[in-house]
Amino acid sequence: MEYVTDVAKELELVVAQLKNKHIRMTPQRRAILSYMIQTHNHPTVEEIYHDLLPDWPSLSLATIYNNLAFLVKEGYVNEMKFSDVTSRYDYMGLNGYNHQHIICERCGKIADFAMTKFPDPTEDVHKQTGFTTNRTKVEVYGVCPDCQGRIRAW
Repeated sequence: MEYVTDVAKELELVVAQLKNKHIRMTPQRRAILSYMIQTHNHPTVEEIYHDLLPDWPSLSLATIYNNLAFLVKEGYVNEMKFSDVTSRYDYMGLNGYNHQHIICERCGKIADFAMTKFPDPTEDVHKQTGFTTNRTKVEVYGVCPDCQGRIRAW
């Protein structure tokens, strides 16, 4: 997977886009956005809070929830809900970050992967249901290498 390599540059490009929309960039929003650009582990709100708290002791869970909701609405972050009830968040990049997820059925770890072949269901969906397709989501489930090692160790 290709991830953002120049976090500072990416952050400034997103900040510039938001400022062009006359959206205020608070220090907390900047910190949350920077964190999301840097992390690839699909964090929960609580994990983001825990990681940012040492540098931002006045940061609240509500601030994180509100800023993530804003970043989701703006298209920079994707909220993912899998089989459990906890939302996880993924930075999508300036132009969208086209990738899928594989989820470990044992420990819940999530990894990104790019599908090189994916059938476009748009035509079949429209013919069979009359719906137009806005987006497609694929979730793949399996067992991660760490859990495979634990299974073999038994």
